[in-house]
Amino acid sequence: DLPRYERLPLFNPHRPDFICQVEATKVPPIDAEADKWFNEALALEDPEIYEDDRDYKKIVQLTRKAAERHHWKAMLNLASLYLEGRDPQHGREDAIRIVEEAMKLGIPAAYDRMGTYHMDGIVQGGDATTAYAFWQKAADIGNPQAMAFLGEKLKATWDNPRESFWANMPVARKMLECGFAQGDGKAAYYLHFLYTREGSSKEDKARALAILHEGVKLGSTECAGDLASEFRGPDVQMDTYVPFIDKARAERYLVLSLALDFNPLRRFPNLDKVLPLPPAPLPRWDGKRETLLKAAMAVTPPKAAPKPGAASQRTGREYLDAAYDFRESDDRTGDSHAPFAGYWRPTAPHESELVRSYLAGILPALYRPGETFDQQRYPTGAGRGAIPGVVWQRLLTARHNDGAVEPVAVAGLSRQVARPEPHRVCGADQACPVTGTWQPWLAPAHPLRHAVNQPWRQTWLTEGQRFPDLRRDWLLPLEPDELTWHLLDDEVPNLLPDTEHV
Repeated sequence: DLPRYERLPLFNPHRPDFICQVEATKVPPIDAEADKWFNEALALEDPEIYEDDRDYKKIVQLTRKAAERHHWKAMLNLASLYLEGRDPQHGREDAIRIVEEAMKLGIPAAYDRMGTYHMDGIVQGGDATTAYAFWQKAADIGNPQAMAFLGEKLKATWDNPRESFWANMPVARKMLECGFAQGDGKAAYYLHFLYTREGSSKEDKARALAILHEGVKLGSTECAGDLASEFRGPDVQMDTYVPFIDKARAERYLVLSLALDFNPLRRFPNLDKVLPLPPAPLPRWDGKRETLLKAAMAVTPPKAAPKPGAASQRTGREYLDAAYDFRESDDRTGDSHAPFAGYWRPTAPHESELVRSYLAGILPALYRPGETFDQQRYPTGAGRGAIPGVVWQRLLTARHNDGAVEPVAVAGLSRQVARPEPHRVCGADQACPVTGTWQPWLAPAHPLRHAVNQPWRQTWLTEGQRFPDLRRDWLLPLEPDELTWHLLDDEVPNLLPDTEHV
């Protein structure tokens, strides 16, 4: 049976419980070179570029190259590009097949996407019943977008299936908390409603305010818009969760809301630097949109110059850009053809030490999807003919920078800053020693590095504050000694022109 018609349990709005799973622990490891292509494609789709002026041929080419290496986000983006008609040679069926391939890889977001395809009639015979089954599956295996969608549907106080909402507050809360912890802005927006119901306590209202504020950092235009409205001054009959009317704060939230509405890829992890929650005072601001946005966005240090390695001196399929190095992966195949694009090398786990050593000396080579692997023959003195039972191992590309703390952002969505001197590093269970922007970081080989080593995970802290709790706040299976925090920017908030500096 085709994955698009996978038989799944029917959606159960009255399920008794929900166990939070984290998508980052389920997806395939990301190839660094593929990630570079993926980010380049995103930059070419910048909303600042008029749609007719965007180079969609190049966007499709870059996205496809990344998708062929099983970059899971690129796979789903490529499916969207096909549905939008950005590549005349590929259409609806190709898009569905890409999502099916992603489903086979266990990617939670692929189940969420297939649910949308069923709801929108893109899959033949699709309907709401099958759509909700796919969305339920996506949420159960870790997709935060599905959690946000279903959590919003389950947070009602009574059932109305005709209008697609049900009363299951305990499960709604767990879904939304799980999606929020994974960085989903919509989950944050829907979650805050659970703390602002009639009769909410002072503590609940404070929690709602904090959730909305975090939602702005995560890219939610709705969160920013709500806070702008609340701080501007609610109706006198309404119960508000902000401590006081503050039109200056309202103005800043409105600027952020409009920016996020225009470009949903924006994130503002350093929001507390320029728009802290009360009672912290507001830094002065020159009133210019770009000043505020740049100060709140992520920061990235200059990239270290790549060190040429042996692979960058080679030619042909054995060449690797000097910016990258190889890292082993768990992907292996005994087939004679490459199952997907990437660098592969032969192994023979059941052969003699002599043969295994011989194969270990063969350089990784780049293969296209479906390309036939080079036949491996016994070395002199070890046997005759082709080596049977060869297992090909995929090697990931990794950034060749000795593990330097260099979070990668889409062009235009971060601000480059000089590294503070001296370089400061803190453990996750310590208090912040210096006010500034701190970046969490996992070792280059850590399986969760792509979930943590992201610009949107940055946080602006003042001296003495505690770093986020890895398990409580992020729901990630990490111990404090696995992660370190690195100071990337220690400049004081500066939202005024140079002529106004004291």
